[in-house]
Amino acid sequence: MSPSTPGSLATFRFGAVILAAGASTRMGTPKQLLALDGQPLVVRAVQAALASPAWPVVVVLGAHAEKIRPVLARLPVLIADSPAWAEGMAASIRAGVTTIRQFSRALDGVLLALCDQPAFSTDTVTQLIAAQRATGRSIVAAHYSGRHGAPALFLREHFETLAHLTGEEGARALLNGDPSHVASVDLPALAVDLDTPEDVAALRSHAP
Repeated sequence: MSPSTPGSLATFRFGAVILAAGASTRMGTPKQLLALDGQPLVVRAVQAALASPAWPVVVVLGAHAEKIRPVLARLPVLIADSPAWAEGMAASIRAGVTTIRQFSRALDGVLLALCDQPAFSTDTVTQLIAAQRATGRSIVAAHYSGRHGAPALFLREHFETLAHLTGEEGARALLNGDPSHVASVDLPALAVDLDTPEDVAALRSHAP
C-alpha cells in the first residue's frame, strides 16, 4: 500500500462519528451537556469535527437522548440512535458506522471520537489524517496513557468489522492489535476525559 492510498489528499473522503450515548453514571448528570468554556461537551466535539473535512458528522445518542437532542438541533449533523447503548461502546460504534454507510458508499474512512475529551479539536483530526496519508496504514489512532485510543481513523476495509462489534470495549482490540495496521499519533492531552465531578474540578483548577 502506498502512502497516498486511497485517493489523493484532496479526494480522501471520511465521515466522523461522535460517540455520546453513555449514561454518565459516575458524573451523576449527563456529561454530554456539561458546559466547558460556555459550550456543552457534545457541541464542542461536534464543532471540532464540523470544522474539519469530515462529512457527514454523526452523533450517536442513547441514554439522555431526549435531553441532548435539542442542543444539536441547529447543527448540520445526523443523529444515530443506539437503543442497545447499555451494552457498551460497541453498540454505539455499530449505530454510528451503520448510519455513515447508509449516508454514503463512497467514503474512504471514518473517524470515531468521544464527546468527553476536552482536548479533542479540529487539529486532532488534521494530525490523524496527516498520519494516514504519510503511512498508508488502515488505522490511525491517538496514543496516550501507554496505549492507542479514541479518536481514531479507520479506513473503509474496517467498516464491516466496526459494524458488527460487540461488548464493552468497543474497537480497542482493533486499535491495539496488529501494529502493522495501526499508525500512532502521540496526543497526551487526550488522556484527560471527564467521567466524574472530580475530573471536572481538576480540569477547571488548571484552566488559565
